[in-house]
Amino acid sequence: MKSSRQRWVIRGTIAAACVVALWFWPLFHIVPLEQAKQESLAAEAESFDPAAFVEKFWDEQLIPAETRAVDAQKLIAAIEEDHAKARKTRGRSVGLSSTYYYFISGTGRVTRVERNTVALVIRQGADDAEVLLESGPIFGNAVRDGTGLLDVNDYGNSQDFNRISSGINRRIEAQVLPSLREKAKVGVTVRFVGCVQVTDETTDLSPLRVVPFIVEAQ
Repeated sequence: MKSSRQRWVIRGTIAAACVVALWFWPLFHIVPLEQAKQESLAAEAESFDPAAFVEKFWDEQLIPAETRAVDAQKLIAAIEEDHAKARKTRGRSVGLSSTYYYFISGTGRVTRVERNTVALVIRQGADDAEVLLESGPIFGNAVRDGTGLLDVNDYGNSQDFNRISSGINRRIEAQVLPSLREKAKVGVTVRFVGCVQVTDETTDLSPLRVVPFIVEAQ
């Protein structure tokens, strides 16, 4: 009888010890869904390298995509004829935003060089600037969103998508704009490829403000 009682005491002690151990060192943790999502996004953000991504995107996708850009002369003529139709047929919108973009290429003659812009006439006989190439600090998402090569839905973390835009802008500032500022003189012919961000149609369509990622003086 005593031996049986001892066995029950031992078993009870072991069971109690197991309960205590599992309380302090559980086999699994129950994590709220929202917390798990935030932890996953944080891990993705830490592992994402925007500089490496932009370098690969630039060489393998962006530069080869210049053949998809709409011709500047045709776009300007289409906007003058019916800017709403031009937006529908040649523009690109992202989400529900009223802002839209054009992916554009062309050749123009420099008529004016200012601190942050280079003015071009595109069509023969034109007097006023039809395109302004941005040559100063680059802001916004014109190139990231204007080409249609990147989709925000492919990125679970919106911060990564914003860092891509910043990386593209920095690369343009470092590798494209110095050459533009050096070679753009009045009378020089410049070939360009870039994107237009239209936020206000009363000011952004004439002249077209282009963020260039390719510029060549001819």
